Parts: sequence; C-alpha cells; structure tokens
Amino acid sequence: MRAVRVVAARRSAVVPRGGAFAGLDPHQLAAPVIAACLADAGLAAGAVDELICSNAIGPGGNLARVVALAAGLPQEVAGLTVDRQCAGGLDALLLGQALIAAGQADVVIAGGVESYSRRPLRAFDGPEGPEFYTQAPFTPWPERDPDMAGAADRLGQICDIPRGEADAWSVISHEKAMASQFPEIVEIAGIATDPYPRQMAAGVMRRAPVLAGAVTVANTAVAADAAAFFVLMAEPLARGRGLVVGRGRSLGGQPDLPGLAPVAAIRAIDGAGADRAEIMEAYAVQALACVRQAGLDPARVNLKGGALARGHPIGASGAILVVRLFHDLLPGETGLAAIAAAGGIGTALLLHRDP
Repeated sequence: MRAVRVVAARRSAVVPRGGAFAGLDPHQLAAPVIAACLADAGLAAGAVDELICSNAIGPGGNLARVVALAAGLPQEVAGLTVDRQCAGGLDALLLGQALIAAGQADVVIAGGVESYSRRPLRAFDGPEGPEFYTQAPFTPWPERDPDMAGAADRLGQICDIPRGEADAWSVISHEKAMASQFPEIVEIAGIATDPYPRQMAAGVMRRAPVLAGAVTVANTAVAADAAAFFVLMAEPLARGRGLVVGRGRSLGGQPDLPGLAPVAAIRAIDGAGADRAEIMEAYAVQALACVRQAGLDPARVNLKGGALARGHPIGASGAILVVRLFHDLLPGETGLAAIAAAGGIGTALLLHRDP
C-alpha cells in the first residue's frame, strides 16, 4: 500500500446563497480552483488520473465528469461524483487515497463543489401534479428523519448546551475569521475573500429569528456557494511535499441525531490528540457537542473560525476543512478534520506535516 500526500489545496471564497456566485454553475466554480491546484502542484492537466467530486444538491448526473471537462482534464478522466451530503468532501479524499494506495492511480484531484443558488427544484410526481420538497429523505422512517434544525436543537438539549453557549461559540467563530487571512482562496467573479464574517454583537444574537428551540439563524451556518479541491499524489512522486494523509474513517451513527456521528469516527482514528482541528460548524450546538464528546481541546479547534463565519456549501464543506489544514499546519503538526452529515454519518481524517 503506497503512502499518499496532499500536495496542493485551494478553494473559492464561500459566498452565501444569492450572492456574487449566484449566476455560476457548479463547474464554473470548480474549474478555476482546480486550475490553481494544478499550478501550485506544478502539474499539467494530463498528469491527472481521476477526479472525485462531492456534490449534494446539484443538477444530478455525473457532475464530476462535467467538472473534469470544464477544467481541461484529459477526456480519459471519467470523473466520479460522491453524494454523502455534508461529509462528501472528506470522503472524496478517502476514496482518492484508496485509489492511489492500491496502485490504481498516481494523481487524483478530489474535493467538492456546491451551488445553493443554482440548486434545481425537486419534486415527486404526485397524483395531482408535482409535490415539491427541499429535504431529501435520509432514513426510511419519517418519524426518525427530523428537520436538521430540529435535530440540532434536540442535540443541544441532550448535551446540555444552552442557547447562550451556542451563541457565544458563533460570535467567536466570526471574530476569529475577521482577524485572519486566507491565502488559499482563488479569486472568482472578483471575489477573493469570504464576505460573510461580521461583528455579531450580543444584541444581534438575542434578536436572531429562531429556527427550532435554541437554534437560531445566528448560530446556524448559512447556505452558501463554493468549491474546494486538492491534489493527491503517491509517494515517491510527491517527493515529500505537502501533507501525509493519515487514518480516516466514515461511520454511521444514530440517524435522528446526526450531529454526534463524527465522535465515533474521531475516536476510531485516535484524533483527539491532534495539534489542530477543523470541525464542521453546521450548527454551533453540533460543533460544541462534537468537541466535548470527542475530548478535543477547544483552544485547538477552528483557529481561524469555521462554517458559522463562512457558510455551508454542503458538498464542498468537508473539502474546505482539508484546505484549511493544508495551509495552516506547521512542521511536525498533525491536523484533524471532522464533519457530520444528514442521516447520522460522521467522517474524520488525520493529516500530518513533516518536521
């Protein structure tokens, strides 16, 4: 089994739905990011053996094939689209790692893209016409397939996380993002910074509309558009560059409490001792619950803020965690990326930078 490295990693800005990226299709967001990754890695498009792209709410079909063609990759690159909802961007990396480790590929581009702004309307063909829906079924049991905000509120109750604590986590996420620079962003449509981070005063948090119980629009990540990709390469071709891809797991958990699912995955890879951690913040209570239950040090988590300060482009969110670690891990450090997904799925991954 061959060792695998991430040798380049980039992303677009994360722009809330209806913003500057609203007129761009997913492949138009993805192609410039992939071009930047290849340039950083010093690779020609012809060196790529496969492209694995996470997407959750896009147009259907094999979006990865469309992305590969738009990015100018060889027509022999078939493209593989992954839908594991929020976790797909991390799972794309695990699939690429497996291909390379098994000798089926030498260079794989993996990541994810999502356009909330361009998502198609979805409907069942009902007896009296289309029956539109916004959330796909994530379990076969309607009574155990809750609305995501409702599930987050229940998680907060079970884990004893009051609204004030969730609000405080969200405020800090924004503060950290506003105080940070993000060199990994590829300029698209004139946007080279995340536009969403802002000062979240206590009064703003108190007045935020409630989604469910203690879950509000201010302690929930906004729907967004973005792309994030990275180049995976086998050793010795990588020549010691970038980050070593370590252990990773994707595990199912309790379907009606999806926010806790990453905890088992983090434990399975012994991730609690990582020097830095990028934990998905779809909801502040979900991030807090994962940090506590997995035994993470909050001072090492989301050092430049998280999705609460950026937004949540579902298929790209897991990939963004990897991009963040790629640019922030210091020599000798190990980083943890972990994310929850609808239906009770959690994925966690370790990455390491050589001393």
